[in-house]
Amino acid sequence: MAEIEIGAVEKVLDEKVRPGLALHGGNIAIESFEAGVLYVRLLGNCAGCLSADSTMSELVESEVKAAFPDIKEVSLVTGVSDDLIAQAKAILRERHK
Repeated sequence: MAEIEIGAVEKVLDEKVRPGLALHGGNIAIESFEAGVLYVRLLGNCAGCLSADSTMSELVESEVKAAFPDIKEVSLVTGVSDDLIAQAKAILRERHK
């Protein structure tokens, strides 16, 4: 499998995916790339949308795989991120000082 440049994937997301998500008040972030699987998180209004699975397959995965055939799968990360948990803890610590 060829190495995938995350910056190149970001460019495809910027040009082909983010404009469509932005129309609905959403965005997308790359969480990681491991063993041919690109892990992404939907943000904004798209984060909890009932159409998230359709958005993933019809927009995100189709555009990413068209540009990068070596990516085997695009997987949606739906749990709370470690960064968000850390931010929440920092806010709570500040409030309890």
